[in-house]
Amino acid sequence: MNNKAIGIFDSGIGGLTVYKAIKHRMPNEKIIYLGDTARVPYGTKSKDTIIKFSLQNAKFLLEKDVKIIVVACNTSSSYALPSLQKEFSIPIVGVIEPGSEAAVKCSKSKVGVIGTNATISSKAYETSIKNKNSELKIISTPCPLFVPLVEEGWIDNEVTELIAKEYLEPLKQNGIDSLVLGCTHYPVLKEVIKKVMGNNVKIIDSASTVSEKVFDILTNFGWLNNNKKKHEDEFYVTDSPERFKKVGEYFLGKKINQVKQINI
Repeated sequence: MNNKAIGIFDSGIGGLTVYKAIKHRMPNEKIIYLGDTARVPYGTKSKDTIIKFSLQNAKFLLEKDVKIIVVACNTSSSYALPSLQKEFSIPIVGVIEPGSEAAVKCSKSKVGVIGTNATISSKAYETSIKNKNSELKIISTPCPLFVPLVEEGWIDNEVTELIAKEYLEPLKQNGIDSLVLGCTHYPVLKEVIKKVMGNNVKIIDSASTVSEKVFDILTNFGWLNNNKKKHEDEFYVTDSPERFKKVGEYFLGKKINQVKQINI
């Protein structure tokens, strides 16, 4: 098991925020990443469709013989995680719980949560945070245009800033002290979001807490790869590999040698 890879899937490129955090925390691990770019965004889909897509993604990664799967998609984590954990025997980790734990630790009174329509409608963060601290007030709002902006590579753009202001000003006016980025695409826009929210609001990106969760699981099972031999990570998409490669390299700040297109 030590030499097997970590599997990560997301609806598109946003899960690279989780990939980056896991790679930083566990540089000896090989990672296999799947971005379902043909069917992005998941946030506008029905619950049944999200579960179906998530099961297909997980099956692809299992065919690659991974030892753990990280669901680097808040929408899939909101709706599909129980089905995935029931269907497959290896550990499967979502992003909702780690993000909620981080919010509870750093929030004093009001937590803002932004995400896709599906994630916000599921109330997954609201439920998880309330279970940990019922005193916290939670204000949630969907930001559906953020995902296509990231997928198009519109990271540092005047239009993106205007849209961010439109979504986030009401949360700022409500006096939130922390903001959960409830979609793994959103950290790509972190600088724009910080600019709108100001210095008094703590921005919570669940990627680092997810990486710690994965590290703890692999440590407890004795599955960490301690071999310092360099591993070539694998990247797969269901559409537009060149666009994924271009935006992915911009975000990761390093070259992605190859992105393969597959059908699932």
